[in-house]
Amino acid sequence: MMSRAFVFGDAIDTDLLAPGNLMKLPPAELAQNCLKAIAPDFAATVRPGDVVFAGANFGLGSSREQAAVSLRLLGVSAVLATSFARIFYRNAINLGLPAFVFPQVGEVSDGDRISLDPVAGRLENITTGKTYALTPIPPHLMAMIEDGGLIPHLKRRLKGAAA
Repeated sequence: MMSRAFVFGDAIDTDLLAPGNLMKLPPAELAQNCLKAIAPDFAATVRPGDVVFAGANFGLGSSREQAAVSLRLLGVSAVLATSFARIFYRNAINLGLPAFVFPQVGEVSDGDRISLDPVAGRLENITTGKTYALTPIPPHLMAMIEDGGLIPHLKRRLKGAAA
């Protein structure tokens, strides 16, 4: 699937992804404010399948899972960063948003055309012609992501166990 790269720097915190002063909004409305403080047109221009790239410590700050929810609601297919805050990384996986450690973020430019295969752990930057091997997400976590996150995955498994 062809998508577009949205590239951000280091220390993208949960307040940038899901502003604390707007937490009472319904999730879809909160998502419209995702990254607004640093990229005012992000929510209006991101399309399903697009990929977010960032530097170090992506998702630092509070443990609010609305940060990952906002990205999912906007259609972001994955986040690749040089490193993640641990709680954001786990929230992303739990909510069905693939997250990959990607040290070569500096080789991707905003707007590059991207092809990402999260199951195979393969990223192709179509704009530059470079291909990268990613450390694949373990199969048990990939199954959870493919089911839409932890809760849908558990519901599917429990339904199968009851049959």
